[in-house]
This record gives sequence, structure tokens and C-alpha cells, in this order.
Amino acid sequence: MAAYLDRDGADGLRVPAQDAPPPPAELVALAQAYGVDTRNPGPGGPAVGARTLVAVLGALGVAAGTPEEAREALERHRAEQQARLLPPCVVVRAGRRTALDVPADARLHVALEDGGVWELPRGHSHWLPADLPLGRHVLRAETGEGKSEAALIVAPEKLPALPGRGWGFLAQLYSVLSDRSWGMGDLGDLAELAQWAGAGLGAGFVQINPLHQALPTAPADPSPYRPSSRRFADPVHLRVEAVPEYAYLTGDQRAEAEELGRRAARLRDEVLAHDGLIDRDAVWALKREALELLHEVPRGAGRQAAYEAYQRREGDWLRRHALWNALAEVHGADWHGWPKGLRHPDGPQVGQAARDLADRVEFHRWLAWQVDQQLGDAQRAARRAGMPVGLIHDLAVGVHPDGADAWALQDVLAGGISVGAPPDAFNAHGQDWGLPPWRPDALAAAGYAPYAELLRSAARHAGAIRIDHVMGLFRLWWVPDGHPPTEGAYVRYDAEAMLGVLALEAHRAGTAVIGEDLGTVEPGVREELAARGILGTSVLWFERDWQAGGEILAPDRWRPGCLATLTTHDLPSTAARLSGEHVELRHRLGLLARPLGEEQEEAAAELADWRAELTRRGLLTPGEPLSMPVLYRFLRSTPAELVGVWLPDLVGDPRPQNLPGTWDQYPNWRLPVADHAGDPVTLDRLAATPAARLLAHLLAPPGPHPSV
Repeated sequence: MAAYLDRDGADGLRVPAQDAPPPPAELVALAQAYGVDTRNPGPGGPAVGARTLVAVLGALGVAAGTPEEAREALERHRAEQQARLLPPCVVVRAGRRTALDVPADARLHVALEDGGVWELPRGHSHWLPADLPLGRHVLRAETGEGKSEAALIVAPEKLPALPGRGWGFLAQLYSVLSDRSWGMGDLGDLAELAQWAGAGLGAGFVQINPLHQALPTAPADPSPYRPSSRRFADPVHLRVEAVPEYAYLTGDQRAEAEELGRRAARLRDEVLAHDGLIDRDAVWALKREALELLHEVPRGAGRQAAYEAYQRREGDWLRRHALWNALAEVHGADWHGWPKGLRHPDGPQVGQAARDLADRVEFHRWLAWQVDQQLGDAQRAARRAGMPVGLIHDLAVGVHPDGADAWALQDVLAGGISVGAPPDAFNAHGQDWGLPPWRPDALAAAGYAPYAELLRSAARHAGAIRIDHVMGLFRLWWVPDGHPPTEGAYVRYDAEAMLGVLALEAHRAGTAVIGEDLGTVEPGVREELAARGILGTSVLWFERDWQAGGEILAPDRWRPGCLATLTTHDLPSTAARLSGEHVELRHRLGLLARPLGEEQEEAAAELADWRAELTRRGLLTPGEPLSMPVLYRFLRSTPAELVGVWLPDLVGDPRPQNLPGTWDQYPNWRLPVADHAGDPVTLDRLAATPAARLLAHLLAPPGPHPSV
């Protein structure tokens, strides 16, 4: 059987993509049957190559390396679809009757999650009634030929709405240090930030970076968007002194903890020095020692009962997470290199390893509990401070392929595949993010339970959650291992199911959802998200009418259902954009695609456009320089439901927290908030800056609010 030739010639030399032959019809049909787009995005996009289609199908468990294999797989898929009595999972919206294509003699009933049963009448075309209760149920069908069952998820039509228009801060928690921090911002600082912003300024929310657990390597990857686990937060964020058992340290343990605190103070002072950087590894080394001490302190009866209740709630997810961390201490953080019997959570050696490492498993289980408690404390502090939303937690788009979630969820993640982005106007080479995607078929077969559990945990201590790259609920760009990002393909997800599961979990938590929908978005996606009550993200500099020559979008033409901002963690700060420093920084690092002069002229022209627009609208007087407060006033004049203030804007910090396209050339994710001169600024100093009160006054909604 001859294998497909695509990008490689017979002699192994690379063939330009535009010269590669189109994939054969049977391979195209097979890919489409499994939800794989067979053409590249964009009008008249070229066909996806055969090598890519074969690799993507292989990650979906479908062998298609030869024409014979592809034909057999297609025939098998069609036969399975025809023989199936029910799909693996059915997701419907409450209040709507939903037709089911089942045989006329099929008997159907629904086993409700509360133990009740709904019998459904027979008929040629069965309908699920509109008044099924919200929840995760089981649909069962029976004919003379056999029985079948499927997960049935009944979701609300729309997600919870926000309590009204408001404003708040956007912050990278690690960067917000106080005089009590151990070298980086922690959950105690988050509670303090929320209390000041809410009670002191009338802010309605604080949106923070993902707090997911990082891969336990040294040096650690500082990016919060490539974590070991999205399901559990990282204990590096703990405020050590806020653990209740700290008060009961005695003797040598207390002396040792206090010495660790003194070492942490010296570390904090180093970070707060001019041009200081956050050293996550050093912070964790100190905190880990202290937390080991606290874990030894006996718990009172009430604390123990609460701990046991937490373990019951988290169940097998917690067990696997704690076990992975214990195994990683022994075998390293890449589970692919562990002894073969440990490479799967159900492996033959896992049970014995869990018994051998019981003490370490218990420690990591306890750490997860401590983080959960302090996350809850921070959200309660925000709400007590008068914030109608409180904390907005960020959910990264994926996880590190070597980490805890990839090990625990490997049966529903695609192996040998990375999520990325196709080439576009901003990046001609495409992007590879190094994150394994969900397998849509395996996710459906699991009743979307892993996805639902992830959402449940993200929403537990949040007034809203932000979903990074929300377009991934519809499709993701899959890049096979060994392929450049240009040789990927879009794989489709059941968006109705993904949005339905999201709506159900958000409804149960009473949590709103914001989608990060910047960049290339497929037609219809933003409209569908808005119809379901999911807010988008709008950045001032990008809001132009590109079909009308790129003119600045008038405030009344902005979409109301969005979080409006001046910048994000991946973009230049407002101070840098107004001064032009962002262009000079990219020039120094060799990141400009054009000569420096051309880039500077374009940046200056953009600012001139905004000066003219704001002058025309009466927000600037002729000759008045463009400024941060004026730009935020413009955002306030739009109908945007939320306005987000980048916290470093308060002190004119010119540095981005992350500079895409760099690795070790720039200190991504390691910068404390600093002023225009590069001197770090503590939370207490931030609270005293006049800009905070000025912005609070400009952005305050109508009605009573704290005196500023």
C-alpha cells in the first residue's frame, strides 16, 4: 500500500506548499467526517496537505496513511454512525423542544440527576420536551435491536448577566507586591487590592492572570498560559502567614518559620530595587519550606472536618493531581519519561506508587486545599468591599504537554498535536503554542465531564471568568508535531455543546463569562457568543472600521457586550504607546519587520488620528497632548458594559508584562509594577497615587459611590 506524498518529495526534499498535489478525495471526505477543515482559512485558501490531514486524523485515532486505510476508515465511520442508536452526548437548551432522530419503535426515558425519571412518548420522530430541568442527566433508548444511553445536558439559553455597567482593574497578581509579600504578589495582596479598589474607589472588579499551577521545573516557566494544571491553582500564590496553622507554630518550628520570613523580606527588597525582577523559583523555595512546617501542625476538629469535606468534593481529580505532583518529585516533571507503568493514571504501577508516596500525596492534597481556601477568602473580601462582580479569573487555553493535566486527561487530549494559529497579517509564519487540544470525539464520549469540571473549578471563587482564545470553543488550529505552524488544520468542535456546558456551569456558579476574542475570528462567532450572553474583549487601538478605510470607530458603534480596555498583558502599556517607547523596545530586540523610521511614523500617525478624533469630540482642546485619562474618558463614553484599567497605567509603567516573539531576550512575566523610571511600586504606593482617584472619578457610573 502506497503512502500519501505531500510536502516531501520522493527524495525527502521539501516541496513548496503551493506546488504540492491536492489530497485525494477519500482522504478529504474522511477528514470532513471527523470535523477537520480541509482548506486553509481565508477566501480561496489552498487545500490542507495530505501529510497534515493524515497526522491530524491519527491524533483522532483514525489510521489514514494510505488510500486503502482512508477508504476503510470512512466506510467504518459511516457504518458506525448508521448503527448508533444515540449520539454519545446530547446537549439541548432549556425551553426548547429538541428532535431526536431515532427509530419509530424506540422507547426513550431520561434518568434525571436528582434520581427522577421522565418517560417520553413513542413516535416516529421523538422530541425531548422543552420543560426538562437544567442539569446533567442520562438519556436511554431501547428498541428490539438493543439498548443505548447517552449523557444529556440541559443548559440555560443564556449565561448569567453582569449586575450592570462598571469598571475595574486588570492586574498580573505576581507583579503586585506589598510590604508583606514574599517576593511576588500573593492571594493576601489580591484581597488587599480588591478591598482598596472596591471600598476606596468604587471599582466593580479585579481581573487577574491565570493562577494555574506551573510545571515544577527549575527554572520554572514563568508564563501563566502554559501551566501544568488548569484545574488547580499554584501554591506559590499562598500568603504563608494567612494559613490558620501559622498561629500555632511553637518552639523550633516558629523560629524556623520566622527565619524564612526574614529571608523572604530580603528577597522582596531585591525585587523592589531599581529594575528588580521577580524570581519565582526563589519565592517557591522559601514558601515550600514554610508550608512543610505548617503541614505538620495538628488541625483542630473543625479544620479537619473542612479538609475532609474538600477532599470529598474534589474526589478523583484531587487524588490524581496530588499523585502526579508526588511522582514528579521522584521521576521528574515530564511524565513521558517516567517508568512505563506510571505513564497513565490507571497504569499497573500507579497504585503501589501511591501507597509508597502517601505522605507526599497528602502534602500536595493539603496544598491544594490551602489555595482553595485563600481564593475563597479573596473573593469574599472583594464582595464585602462592595464589588458587584469581585474577582475575574482567567482560564488559559490549554496546558503543558508534560504536566499534571496532560497526564490525568491524556485519554481526552490529542497526542502529537499542538494548538496554535494559522498565518495572518500579523504573523506570516503562524504560531505554535505547545498546548495539546481536547479531542472533540473523546470529549463528547466522556459527556464533556472533564471540560465541565474545569469550568466548575474556575468559576467557584469568581464573579466572572475570562476565557482565553474563546474562539477555540468553535475550532482550533491543530499543528502536528514536526510540522511548522503553516502546515496545520482547523479542527471543529461542537460549539452548541461547548457553549451549553459553559452556560450550565456558569449558571450554577452565578458567574458571568468574558471571552478573549481578539485577532482573527470566524464570521458568526462573535454574534453567537453575544446571543448566549458572553462578553467580548475590545481594545481601543483596534476598534476601527476596517471596511471604511480604517477610520476610528465612533463610541456609539462599539458593542455594548464587551470589556473595553486600552491594553492587555501582550500589548504595549498606555505610557509606552503614548511616548513611542514600544517601537524603540521592539527595535532594540530586533523584532521590527520594517525600518525603525517607518514604524515610528506609523505609530505617530496613529496618535495623531486619535488626537484629532478626541479634539473633534470635545475631549481634548486644540494642542492639548494625548493622555491616559482622556483615553479612559473615551472608553467610558462607549456603551461597553465593563471598562478595564491596566493597573500599571496608574504609575506610567512603560514596560509590557509579556512581549510576544521573545523568550530570554526580555523578562516576560517577571516584572513588578514600576513607575516611568523603572522603580518598582508597592501596592501601598499604588493606592496613594493621584491617578487612581482621578480615574475612579472619570469612570464612576451614575449614582452613589465612594468619595474620591
